[in-house]
Amino acid sequence: MYDALRETVTKVIDLNEDEWGHLQQSFETLSVPARQKITEIGNTEKYLYFVVKGVIRLYCINAKSEEITLFLFAENNFASCYQSFLTQEPAEQALEAVEDCTLLRIDYRSFNRLNVDFAKMNQLTRTIADQRFINSQKIFMGHITRTAEERYLDFEKHDGKLLLRVPLNIIASFLGVTPVSLSRIRQRLNKK
Repeated sequence: MYDALRETVTKVIDLNEDEWGHLQQSFETLSVPARQKITEIGNTEKYLYFVVKGVIRLYCINAKSEEITLFLFAENNFASCYQSFLTQEPAEQALEAVEDCTLLRIDYRSFNRLNVDFAKMNQLTRTIADQRFINSQKIFMGHITRTAEERYLDFEKHDGKLLLRVPLNIIASFLGVTPVSLSRIRQRLNKK
């Protein structure tokens, strides 16, 4: 269960056995069934999650009361309503399990304690924040500079396995198109 976490963390920082033991003890296991909310809009995010198995989606509600998928987190990724987690203010986003998920989670206080106790944890924290920033910039720029078809092709190239795991209406929302438009894009590409 913790092997995936250790492998992911080790790519960023080198922990000795004592440090790894403290980190591991700070996380707890959580099983979440598909379609269950993990964090509700308006609630303060209390945890940072690590996806061991499954897919989680981060979404918000637009002015038309439609759910807009902002990001999809699959195995070996950290997930949360990160702004709410950092500020400890009510979340403007929500987290939901797309599939049955096995997660590891660390609460806000334990996360901050690790950052104080082990200076190298700050590098991991920064890496998580940097990756979230980079991902959001790529998505934002993609919606401005690319066509819907180009966004789909990019998704297929980088996250193609999720096409078999995530309902197409969620993928359409993530790509900024309607499910009907996504279906047309896929049909058009299949003819090529």
